[in-house]
Amino acid sequence: MTRIGFKMEVYPDKIEDYIESHNPIWTELQNVFNEHGVISYSIFLNRENHILFGYVVVSNLDSWNAIARTEVCQRWWKKMKKMMPTNDDNSPKSILLEEIFHFGET
Repeated sequence: MTRIGFKMEVYPDKIEDYIESHNPIWTELQNVFNEHGVISYSIFLNRENHILFGYVVVSNLDSWNAIARTEVCQRWWKKMKKMMPTNDDNSPKSILLEEIFHFGET
């Protein structure tokens, strides 16, 4: 099991759109997560600075990375591009965070 933490940003005027898009996320994206060993995935928002913190627990890091190559993920990124800073491939700009402390199961 691998825990991954990362930081992203949402445009201040798109916060509500971003939240609405995730509640619920597309069923087909949820299925991709399940098929690729995502055990748990949470995103937290700091409304004061529009920073997002993502926390995911995966069974296999290679499978997690493979999600980016799925057609569903590519479509999701295209949708999210309107709401957050992205890279040239439409993936969200994110900063991987180093885990320095952990307590508990996941």
